[in-house]
Amino acid sequence: MGSLTLPSSGRVYIDSMTLIYTVEQFAQYWPLLQPLWAAAAAGSIEVISSELIITEVLVAPLRSGNRTIEAAFDQALQSPTLHLHPITQPVLREAARLRAVTRLRTPDALHAATALLAGCVLFVTNDKGFRGVPGLPVVILDDLLTP
Repeated sequence: MGSLTLPSSGRVYIDSMTLIYTVEQFAQYWPLLQPLWAAAAAGSIEVISSELIITEVLVAPLRSGNRTIEAAFDQALQSPTLHLHPITQPVLREAARLRAVTRLRTPDALHAATALLAGCVLFVTNDKGFRGVPGLPVVILDDLLTP
């Protein structure tokens, strides 16, 4: 297994699956993600996401009625190590531009647009579709699992 190479400073974007892997501590991904959160807690990097992540991560626990997982997500979403950026008109316009030039669906275009406009130096995901976004510094977690 490889490791997630983190920048010494700057903003690191996470998408919804990355937060799900963190909160639910998926065995194969948690060891990759622990250094990310440690660096954020130490203040060397800033972990950000779009406010859209709230809707995406809460669906499953709300659907299943799992209040324990729902509370764990609420705690993570309010953590000082995660900064949520609003969906503004400039983000919406950039997302529209990205949809026009890539195969991204609207939620993913919103994530990519937020990361680009926030000047993120790394985008952590497990969705290979983000590779098609020009200028987005993507790392795919599954790529780190293969030797």
